[in-house]
Amino acid sequence: MYSLIEMLRYKRPEGSQTQKEFCKRFLEPTFGLPDLHGNYILSVGDSPNLCFTAHHDTVHRLEGMQNVLVINDVVSVADATTSSCLGADCTTGIWLIMNMIEAKVKGVYVIHAAEEVGCKGSRALVADDPEWLRHIDAVISFDRFGDKSVITHQMGLRTASEAFAESFADALYMPQLVADDGGSYTDSNEYASVVSECTNISVGYYGQHGVNETQDLVYAEILSDSLVNADWSLLVCERDPAVVEDTWGDWGTRGGNPDEDNIEALKVMIQDHPDKVAKMLDDWGVKYYTLMEEADIDDSKYYGDYFNDSEMYKYF
Repeated sequence: MYSLIEMLRYKRPEGSQTQKEFCKRFLEPTFGLPDLHGNYILSVGDSPNLCFTAHHDTVHRLEGMQNVLVINDVVSVADATTSSCLGADCTTGIWLIMNMIEAKVKGVYVIHAAEEVGCKGSRALVADDPEWLRHIDAVISFDRFGDKSVITHQMGLRTASEAFAESFADALYMPQLVADDGGSYTDSNEYASVVSECTNISVGYYGQHGVNETQDLVYAEILSDSLVNADWSLLVCERDPAVVEDTWGDWGTRGGNPDEDNIEALKVMIQDHPDKVAKMLDDWGVKYYTLMEEADIDDSKYYGDYFNDSEMYKYF
């Protein structure tokens, strides 16, 4: 079995040397070389109708190797001063996929590039319209926090049916997995206009994108065993990918610019859920003054004369 702990030692911001070394060590012996967009693709079995995905980049700010710590079957960063996150997002997803391939579970397996910088690898792959994609009924990403979610909506749009979510839990004999309409955005969303069911599954990490990120190793093992022994014939695939079910109003995708649609979706999400968005950014280690600097925002609107440029940083 592949070592999740060893995989987690690699800090892999998109385009980094450590990312390339990780792919050469863990992916290329099984997948061969990537496509033109950096995606690793492997088909197992005859005429597979399911696609399982993860991504090989992480949100680490710096590349290199890191030490990790395991206490009571939970893994975390050993030294938060030298690493910005654990990287279980999406290393655990890769580990699950490698175990499924080793067990010869039928499917098309894709480890995407550049998910953390805008799902660039998956978007380019879908645009290429490979022949195998035309026969896929479901795209299943392993890139969700927690231990209960079968994502049905991403960015406010339905990408998987309730029937699929229920049948997925049945197929894995994991009744704790339930439909979750609170998905944000991952690679499976890029397939939603051409594939019936596009979801994201909880893999047992918490506090993603921040120094407090952890991975539950017990849950990862249970999920891995369930995926290997699943009865995939139980899956129900009924969503019509041509129908846009918009739960956030009338901004939806109507054949416009995907980047502009995403910006509009983010605006709505921030307006409707400011507390959740602020908490998420804080969990990721994002500071308010970093956002202000990057967006060139005048902080006096928010703090008046309480802080000046020289005083602000001593409080953080």
